[in-house]
Amino acid sequence: MAQLQSSVLIVDDESALRKTLRATLTAGGFAVEEARNGEEALGTVQKRGFDLILLDVNMPGISGIEACRQIRGITPKTGIVMITVRDLEDDKVRALEAGADDYVTKPFRLRELIARLRAVLRRTKANESAKTPVMQAGNLKIDFERRLLWKKDQEVHLSPTEFDLLAMMMNNAGAPLTHVKLLRTIWGPEYGNELEYLRSYVRMLRKKIETDPAVPEYIVTEPWVGYRFRNPSDPDSPPATYADE
Repeated sequence: MAQLQSSVLIVDDESALRKTLRATLTAGGFAVEEARNGEEALGTVQKRGFDLILLDVNMPGISGIEACRQIRGITPKTGIVMITVRDLEDDKVRALEAGADDYVTKPFRLRELIARLRAVLRRTKANESAKTPVMQAGNLKIDFERRLLWKKDQEVHLSPTEFDLLAMMMNNAGAPLTHVKLLRTIWGPEYGNELEYLRSYVRMLRKKIETDPAVPEYIVTEPWVGYRFRNPSDPDSPPATYADE
């Protein structure tokens, strides 16, 4: 029995890039449709659903950020990956705050793009089912219900806040989490600007779970954005090449 293709809507005003992305994603096993701008994308999404949407930030007319926000309101469970310019770090934060699941930066490798899309697709599908109370990631094993962590079968003692922070990142493995989201979720809605406070907890966690805290394998930094938990056992997980803060 043939496996059902995952559907992707490419939203970009550059016809040459849409053509390249269509060819690449079709070869990768995706069913692809295109939209030339945010307005066209919104009209298409209102007519039918997609598993994934690949959305450029900078487009004429309605911006990619606003299109993402409106698309998220129409289809809350669809995976959205945004294309940003590498030197516009603020675009990445705004994309995540608008509801994007991930982003890729221009210029990007097509293999990396497909890995990102598949990782987002897997996360959105996993979120539809009940979460397992125990998760394995590399040499780490976490029991969310019993609030326990092991590294190579040795229990790692964490403070309640350290556990909550790590649990949030592991529950969102592969997804970039902004500083503000982490601070407000773990410490409360009145937080958001205490970056050094968050960084100090990340440093403490790295000392406890990383083989070399200076070259983190699990908790990697998204420069100017936040952090991403990387599962080395995940075949679609990008290599830990993010610069540290």
